[in-house]
Amino acid sequence: MSQQKSSKYTAFPPVGLTDRQWPSRVITQAPMWMSTDLRDGNQALFEPMNADKKMQMFKTLCQIGFKQIEIAFPSASETEFGFVRRVIEEKHIPDDVTIEVLTQAREHLIRRTFESLKGAKQAIVHVYNATCPTFRDFVFGMSKAEVVNMAVDAVKLIKTLAAQMPETKITLEYSPELFTATELDFAKEVCDAVTAAWGATPDNKVILNLPTTVEIATPNIYADQIEWMHRNLERRDSVIISLHPHNDRGTAVAAAELGLMAGADRVEGCLFGNGERTGNVDLVTLALNMHTQGVDPQLDFSDINAVARTFEHCTQLPIHPRHPYVGDLVFTAFSGSHQDAIKKGFAAQKADETWSVPYLPIDPADVGRSYDSVIRVNSQSGKGGIAYLMETEHGVVMPRRLQVEFSGVVQKHTDTHGGEVSANDIWQLFARTYLDAGDSIRYREHHLFEHGTQQGIRLTVDIGGTTHVLSGEGNGPINAAMHALASAGIQAQVRSYEERSMVPMGEDGNARACAFIEMAASGRGECYGAGIDGNIVTASIKALISGINRLGIGTLAVVA
Repeated sequence: MSQQKSSKYTAFPPVGLTDRQWPSRVITQAPMWMSTDLRDGNQALFEPMNADKKMQMFKTLCQIGFKQIEIAFPSASETEFGFVRRVIEEKHIPDDVTIEVLTQAREHLIRRTFESLKGAKQAIVHVYNATCPTFRDFVFGMSKAEVVNMAVDAVKLIKTLAAQMPETKITLEYSPELFTATELDFAKEVCDAVTAAWGATPDNKVILNLPTTVEIATPNIYADQIEWMHRNLERRDSVIISLHPHNDRGTAVAAAELGLMAGADRVEGCLFGNGERTGNVDLVTLALNMHTQGVDPQLDFSDINAVARTFEHCTQLPIHPRHPYVGDLVFTAFSGSHQDAIKKGFAAQKADETWSVPYLPIDPADVGRSYDSVIRVNSQSGKGGIAYLMETEHGVVMPRRLQVEFSGVVQKHTDTHGGEVSANDIWQLFARTYLDAGDSIRYREHHLFEHGTQQGIRLTVDIGGTTHVLSGEGNGPINAAMHALASAGIQAQVRSYEERSMVPMGEDGNARACAFIEMAASGRGECYGAGIDGNIVTASIKALISGINRLGIGTLAVVA
């Protein structure tokens, strides 16, 4: 950047908090968590989630352990309104989960919001208005008094409407939007007026959400702002201070951690940092950071891959392979010196001792990741180019996670046999591992048929050397085949599915299809299956059976 361009900006002024206490504090317990994936995260997508994907995400968030979930901005559209009605009317909300809805501080929007909540057992109504000078002066043209009145009038209306819905326990949440850019004394004035208007008590607390709507300063300044509010707010015993960090400067996780040290009680954010612009605070990283410090985060990420695949499916956003804790390569060492240190660390690690393995701040098993993926081969270790050779020599373009899995197979082979492996050696190893993955179940043929809105299948397979014809129905050929195999006692889950055309052509001059299915079974971990055929459905079913054989559950089949 040139000096001329840099002079456009000035440093954010520090808070005059000379006796700050947060630097000497540590986080000793999990905060209240609130997921904004279905609202803040959803509105940030190229293509917002439809109702079914929102429902899938909602159920996943409940399974993880979130007790507060912001599900919609119901006054924004009929889609948002309808989703609130659906989760209430179809009784999808667990008894210990409180849904949250967002509204601007405008009468008609607040009334519409309350219409969406009819029949709910409990709900948080989150109202906000902008309070900082740029919005007061340039956007709304409002005085400080008018801003306060706007907030108070909205709260009084919410209180009135809540009284008219005695069957629903309403909790008030108020956000002075752009809190970090608002004068602290004025932020306190607005928040105190809100808690007074609501009549906040220790038994009827108000959530005061103090967001970094746009991250404009270093995280220590946010911590100072939070501690100042924590120490100066009226009715502090009747207030829950909530953090809502965004990530414009890339320090949202740090801001949240320091904000908790400064006295906050609650954190709002999204899985994997989704959200407007550069995103909301990443709740997975924040929670697992606590886990690595011996603090129970009260959220279950013991199967991080399943959460990641649901997130990617619902949002259509990829997770970076270097994303903390969940990226496909975060537990992978390519460097020879790293590999050596990790191997020695594993050898020294005792099961009942504090975790202390070089380069691994968390035990991969804690998030459901296997040790097999920790040490991989590439050009840095002299055994690389596996994926490149598979693609250029055999036309097989493997998914990234399959590349990681298969490189472990190649590494075991090279460790046993030594020397270099040729492209043909790698292909033979791939074929033995995936295309001829055991003979517990062997594919013979299949026939598809329509059954109403469902896809039916008659699947002929050999199980233990005996031919069986299995039938199943589902929402597609793979789902139908899974149900057919389930009728034989074979229970597994499909985690991901990809199909590719093979280049170069097959020997007959026709293109062939590759199918890759990532599967899991209880107590047996995860693995890939692969299938190749001129017909993509046939390739997919072969991949399914490959995965079942590799999981070792084909031997569990029970056929009458």
